[in-house]
Amino acid sequence: MQDVLIKLHQLNVTFGERKILDDFDLNIHRGETLAVIGPSGAGKSTIIKLLTGLLKPNSGSIEIMGSKVENFNDSEWDEIRKKMGVVFQYSALFDFLTVGENVAFGLRRHFKVTEEEVTQRVSELLGMVGMPGTEKMLPSELSGGMKKRVGLARALAMRPEVVFYDEPTSGLDPVMTMTISRLIRTTQEQFGVTSILVTHDMESAYVAADRIAMLYKGKIAALGTVEEIKNSNNPVVKAFIEGREFKEEQYEQ
Repeated sequence: MQDVLIKLHQLNVTFGERKILDDFDLNIHRGETLAVIGPSGAGKSTIIKLLTGLLKPNSGSIEIMGSKVENFNDSEWDEIRKKMGVVFQYSALFDFLTVGENVAFGLRRHFKVTEEEVTQRVSELLGMVGMPGTEKMLPSELSGGMKKRVGLARALAMRPEVVFYDEPTSGLDPVMTMTISRLIRTTQEQFGVTSILVTHDMESAYVAADRIAMLYKGKIAALGTVEEIKNSNNPVVKAFIEGREFKEEQYEQ
């Protein structure tokens, strides 16, 4: 039986009168990469906000690494965030810091490590993401794909147990999209991290993920391996994968 690292149970999230998650249930296994797909507004990024403490559910429970976190205070969230890494959609690098300083930022802020250890870890991570020797460069000198790779290196610097990816291939060309997707897979295999990948890019999900969860109307419309989702007969899944508008009334009995 697979070890469940993150458990979402009966979650409800509303913004005004709009229900984003509706009695939502999802288990994420230790060491897997789970891709979360779905149309805009389906609640994909909401899940990351819930799991990083940026948003509190209206009701329901969230268990992360054995701790019930839905009622955590700020200091409790700060502690568990030390075990998390986040790769943001727009990289979110500090413009006034060099590449090396960006990668080392969380490490210096939250852990007692020597400068020698910082330098070594930054060098190793930049090498892993295909950017060796770029420590002194500034974000303004980087392409979009390079910024994404620096963001990944920064997320891994604190050796997290969980990494969240929020649309990591958004705005990238097809070649760089595949490069980032393969890096997500390599990261899982090399570091054994549990990863949650929020994406609208099916090719990226196919390359990076072990399982795929399809969100629709605040619930999981489908959940399965890459092959199971590819071959799904679920009309919502098929429409999304094929880029077609889904008209629910066509499928009503």
